[in-house]
Amino acid sequence: MHRKLVLASASPQRRQLLEGLGLPFEVCVTGVEDESDVTHRDPVERAQFFARLKAERAHSMHPHAWIIGCDTLVVAADGTLLEKPRGADEARAMIQLQSGGTSLVYSGLCVSNPQGEVQESMSMSSVMFKHLSPSEIDWWIGTRLWEGRSGSFQIDGLGQLMIERIEGDWSSIVGLPIFLLGQLLKKAGWLDFPPSP
Repeated sequence: MHRKLVLASASPQRRQLLEGLGLPFEVCVTGVEDESDVTHRDPVERAQFFARLKAERAHSMHPHAWIIGCDTLVVAADGTLLEKPRGADEARAMIQLQSGGTSLVYSGLCVSNPQGEVQESMSMSSVMFKHLSPSEIDWWIGTRLWEGRSGSFQIDGLGQLMIERIEGDWSSIVGLPIFLLGQLLKKAGWLDFPPSP
């Protein structure tokens, strides 16, 4: 049986993480990008809502496939929800807010099978930032690597230079919790790992 796998995301980081597993998959861009008008403010509910919405949209376009939907968002130490910045000024404000503090990163994950049955879960990790000087913040804004990144930072490139340490799943902070994905793909019937006896 052909087991078509579809990643419902435009994120190059998620694509690279999935490619790292060596699994064959297709990418489906669902158009679920504008998150500003959604009323869920609780980060767990919000991340899970968008993960499921992406999976549902992709399922309607690929009804015979297994779908991976994921959404990652960041909450600063003071409880501020930090989504993708709309420009350099907003990115700067986000980094200034997180400097010297610990942010929480929530990655909601949803896997659906061709029958539309859904497996969902959530990964939560912590990111501890160094105290950043104004010149360090200027440097980071100048890289433009904050574009399209929740919280205006990255943990898979130069942005690591701002991070003292993390607790949790590195891949989840990048945008796709790989260990959790393996569990959900098994529950959804796509992956047999470890092989059944």
